[in-house]
Amino acid sequence: MIKKRILIMGAAGRDFHNFNTVFRDNKSYEVVAFTAAQIPNILNRKYPASLAGELYPDGIPIYDEKDLTNLITEFKVDDVVFSYSDISYEELMHKSALVNTAGANFVLLGRKETSIKSTKPIISVGATRTGCGKSQTARRIIEILIENGLKVVAIRHPMPYGDLEAQRVQRYASLEDLEKYDCTIEEMEEYEPHIVRGNVIYAGVDYEDIVRAAENDPDGCDIIVWDGGNNDFPFYVPDLHIAVIDSARPKDINKLRKVISEVVPGAIVIDAASPIRVADPSVIKNKRVLVVEDGPTLTHGGMTLGAGTLAAEKFGASEVVDPRPYLVGQLEDTFETYPKIGKLLPAMGYGVDQLRDLEVTINSCDCEAVVIGTPIDLNRVITIRKPSTRVFYDLQSIGKPGLEEVIEEFLAKQNINKKIEELIE
Repeated sequence: MIKKRILIMGAAGRDFHNFNTVFRDNKSYEVVAFTAAQIPNILNRKYPASLAGELYPDGIPIYDEKDLTNLITEFKVDDVVFSYSDISYEELMHKSALVNTAGANFVLLGRKETSIKSTKPIISVGATRTGCGKSQTARRIIEILIENGLKVVAIRHPMPYGDLEAQRVQRYASLEDLEKYDCTIEEMEEYEPHIVRGNVIYAGVDYEDIVRAAENDPDGCDIIVWDGGNNDFPFYVPDLHIAVIDSARPKDINKLRKVISEVVPGAIVIDAASPIRVADPSVIKNKRVLVVEDGPTLTHGGMTLGAGTLAAEKFGASEVVDPRPYLVGQLEDTFETYPKIGKLLPAMGYGVDQLRDLEVTINSCDCEAVVIGTPIDLNRVITIRKPSTRVFYDLQSIGKPGLEEVIEEFLAKQNINKKIEELIE
């Protein structure tokens, strides 16, 4: 039997999931390589044999995506399977053309082959792009479920940037677990808000093993919330899927409603906002401030503002200071790769070196105060030697039906509303 030779284009996430669900243990294919993009310091690794299975006793090498066309020739690749998100349609088609020109097929896998079924009800949350408000939506869903007396376990879209074998299944139940697993800032931003709300969150590499561990969590599990990443679709078969779409202008909202009614007839549309609040507005008022925003939102998310920017405007900063003259180390590379970031500082923290560069840049900047628009308090992971204040943002449903009504109706249909059961008893 002639095996199809496969190369998987990824960014340390869906690429591994696609391999695990479609290609691992499948003798019809030979996966010759992965490529990596978007995330620093994830090149020149191997997908280890312990995860790759018996067909790959030496593991599978991971190369830089920049070498894609050479790899297609070198490994005589038949199919290139594109397996990451947060890129434009135009860029995606450019990559497709590049692959086709090099002589290989360009393949996108769908949900039918890659979605895993859970024994527990699953609510999944996704978005049209990074920065839409997906994280606060997932947090609010979990709050509603907890208010209804349920044991909630969250599973986060993967971010395995370290030792893949050690990250096969990760369980986060306390802030100490963030240190235990040597988390990056990007991971902390996603895991910490769940932990402080009192629910357990899982992540890692092997999402079949992860969901089975979550279903049997030692603290109990009534329902699972899939906290998706970027604009990807869920790794699991959802019983209720919530898609977050970012649109602020009334004319755009009306257009979206029309498109939604055509594409997904019967879908419930919930209007919502993410109002911001600041721990200490006096730190901002009339000050020259440095605004630090969520890293992925500004980089491959492509946004030019965030919660910190809005807070600086709302609470009367005299000036937003440009960080670019003070950049050091890998932050210089970040701005070179993503020049549209502008006068904001992305909280890049994919490793010790980036954390150090972030700390030095902030403390070197000629500003009077720092506005922290990230989901975690940066003061916990770096030393900021200037007055600083955090910006918070939570989801707020507008009108009816709201998120609360939709979820409570779902729970009633699933017959898992423990709050009602307790009232009856």
